[in-house]
Amino acid sequence: MQTEQQNPLATQKVSSLILKFTIPAIISMMVSSLYNIVDQIFIGQGVGMLGNAATNIAFPVNIICTAVALLLGIGSASNFNLKSGAGQTEVAKNYAGNGLTMLVVCGVIITAVTLGFLTPLMHIFGATEEVLPYAIDYTGITAIGVPFLILTTGGCHLVRADRSPSFSMACMLTGAIINTILDPLFIFAFHWGIKGAAWATVLGQVVSGVMILIYFWKFSKMQLTRHHLMPHMKYLGEITALGMASGINQVAMAIIQITMNNILRKYGAVSDYGADIPIACAGIISKVNMIFMSIGIGISQGCQPIFGFNYGAEKFDRVRETYKKAAWAAIISGIVFFACFQIFPRQIIALFGGGNEAYYRFAERYFRIFMFMTFINGIQPMSSGFFTSIGKAKLGMIVSLTRQILFLLPLILILPVFMGIDGVMYAGPIADLAAAVITIWFVFRQFQDMKQKESESGSHLSRAL
Repeated sequence: MQTEQQNPLATQKVSSLILKFTIPAIISMMVSSLYNIVDQIFIGQGVGMLGNAATNIAFPVNIICTAVALLLGIGSASNFNLKSGAGQTEVAKNYAGNGLTMLVVCGVIITAVTLGFLTPLMHIFGATEEVLPYAIDYTGITAIGVPFLILTTGGCHLVRADRSPSFSMACMLTGAIINTILDPLFIFAFHWGIKGAAWATVLGQVVSGVMILIYFWKFSKMQLTRHHLMPHMKYLGEITALGMASGINQVAMAIIQITMNNILRKYGAVSDYGADIPIACAGIISKVNMIFMSIGIGISQGCQPIFGFNYGAEKFDRVRETYKKAAWAAIISGIVFFACFQIFPRQIIALFGGGNEAYYRFAERYFRIFMFMTFINGIQPMSSGFFTSIGKAKLGMIVSLTRQILFLLPLILILPVFMGIDGVMYAGPIADLAAAVITIWFVFRQFQDMKQKESESGSHLSRAL
């Protein structure tokens, strides 16, 4: 096939492709998580513990935005890669165009809903009376940047699918740099407090979103027209099917975050820590963990064009080789972060502002217990992306949901009944281990299926000769 011969995804050395695509993707994901980390650090230093707790309360809105962005971005990019690999270039453009249009539309809708129901949403997300004013200020402003956040997060997948991983990275990096520069200026120099952190975030997101628009207007290789941008139910349905696993995983994270905030508020109030300390610490730790998870997700997203194109071209040996090398990268990064979480929990939490001894004691225990299985946690998001990339949307969704919904959600509801607030901590490693076992089993079965297809293809070829 001519397309297959010309496209380096089918011919270039797998390890070189992985480096070329995953490093920008990892950096993009880490930069995305740094939006929240940088805000958290400066808010902790400039506003204090209640400011940190407020960003944790607001975090479900960010997760929901990411869910929509991944649903549409990964769904459209996966379809684009599969169709391109099969030589259907014009059809592939329709998926990219439909995905871009819906990213903008959904961003505007989420902004309207968030601003329209701001106070009740903050109560639902677990705000205490002390935290509520800070949460309303922060979320009310950051909601303005939602359309640009969704466009950037989802659009970067399409930029990578268009074989421009460096531009994708530049979009995320530019916004993060702007946010990092403006945060201390707005919080400390202008004395805007938590509102300053919110405006810094919004301005960074606006610049990144505009860069995505400029790319598809001026620089994209796929050269989309107005016809490709017009929404069509056929393409939207297939985009949703392949993006559902990643989107549902983020929705599950939002459900977990909201549930955990309320559980921590309830059981923290009757513990030695009080209600605000657990919410503040858990929020910080979840965002620190996002830096690690961004590596696993970045590896998955970077390998997505390699998985999808080669699976569509029936080069199954390259698909398996890519997965194995990517899995080892995820495991090695997990071991590094595991060591950091176990050895330096107090030093990490201290970056986000001071607190009393109870604050540090809770943070240390939460880091060491809840994050105990970090060394294998990169496998699940990477595997979910693998299944989605090869068109196995249901398997991708099942893998996405095993940790969050099947295991973690029931455990954080049940264990605290018997163990108090410690039950939340022990729910994490139990859910992580169970999810890893199931994920590895599904991957093994998929490898066997690809080998069976290779065997059948070889038999057909022999008979033809």
